[in-house]
Amino acid sequence: MRTVAVIGGGASGMMASVTAASNGAHVILLEHNDRIGKKILSTGNGRCNFTNTRQEPVCYHSEDPAFPWKVVENFNAQSVISFFLRLGIYSKNRNGYIYPNSDQARAVLDAFQMEIDRLDIEVHTGVNCTDVRPVKKGFVISTDKGTVRADRVILSAGSKAAPSTGSDGSGYDLAKKLGHRIIPVLPALVQLRCREKFFKDIAGVRAQGTVSVWTKEMCIARETGEIQLTDYGISGIPVFQVSRYASRLLYEKKEVYALLDFMPDFTGEQMYAFLRARAGTRPEKKAGMFLIGLFHQKLSDLWIRLSGIHEEKKAGDLSDSELKTLSSMIKEFRVSVTAANPFEKAQVCCGGVDTKEVDPVTMESAYVPGLHLAGELLDVDGMCGGYNLTFAWASGHAAGLAASLADTKN
Repeated sequence: MRTVAVIGGGASGMMASVTAASNGAHVILLEHNDRIGKKILSTGNGRCNFTNTRQEPVCYHSEDPAFPWKVVENFNAQSVISFFLRLGIYSKNRNGYIYPNSDQARAVLDAFQMEIDRLDIEVHTGVNCTDVRPVKKGFVISTDKGTVRADRVILSAGSKAAPSTGSDGSGYDLAKKLGHRIIPVLPALVQLRCREKFFKDIAGVRAQGTVSVWTKEMCIARETGEIQLTDYGISGIPVFQVSRYASRLLYEKKEVYALLDFMPDFTGEQMYAFLRARAGTRPEKKAGMFLIGLFHQKLSDLWIRLSGIHEEKKAGDLSDSELKTLSSMIKEFRVSVTAANPFEKAQVCCGGVDTKEVDPVTMESAYVPGLHLAGELLDVDGMCGGYNLTFAWASGHAAGLAASLADTKN
């Protein structure tokens, strides 16, 4: 019987273990936490949005943009749903976002644990792997609890995101020792910090809008949704979606700014015309109350102040220049991005093992026959909405299947 060692017991590692064991391999799962699957418990706000029915190449990012889609195509959302149904997880669909019917992330972890027990997978927790060495027949893995021998190794040790769940980036060092290039690892799906001091005045405000990330005069990314304003900057799903681009630009020492559009359904001209008409409808209304009913009071107060308009001035007396300035504030509110929040706040990372060095069908290393890589360790990050877990399941499944079935090349 072939022995497959899986380093890392997160989403991709558990999937790889179960898949390999289901295909006849003896699996040894090595996890440095005191339990497997810890990070899964916090996904989807504790409900585990484990895949999404909307699957397109644009939902995944990598320096090798074709790679993620090749992996996901071979184990798509329907495959994921079917897999979990076999494990007892009946799913519910919320506008394409797929959750366990129980709305409990714990259910996903428990289902994996039952399958791991059923398949007699050998699980070792509290084990730190320090070296993976190819030998004449297979591999020798050095750990702080001794050595482990295996015919094949699946490296699925996660990223640096959310280190409180055990993601410490140790897998990058192991991959690097084995000859792989590591693309700089940066926080993604994370809040952005901004320079302006006025954020303390608008903290707590939530508003629908569009966030775009810019450097110089070039728009790099754009997303629409609920923007959350914090005492240090911007947050919310659309900010998370564009944060990877801001992280990369900041790493490259480029100036980064964001434009916030709080009325994305209006053009600039339409916004100005709307404000002009609004001022004429109630000309006696004071400027300090002019935007009430349109936007949160904190935003209204800020824009009036930044526009240099006295709050006691009557709406009917607002000049074209003042209305155009207000329109610009609403449509193109510019803030300077100084940093992404650290790994502790990030849901995932961008960067990782260069996917040009990995086979997208088998997840096997181009440099080390018999070594497979899966999950967040790779230079792949997805959008919010179950995409990162989808890639974890797909890459783990591919690695587990190939490691259990392919002829040993070592």
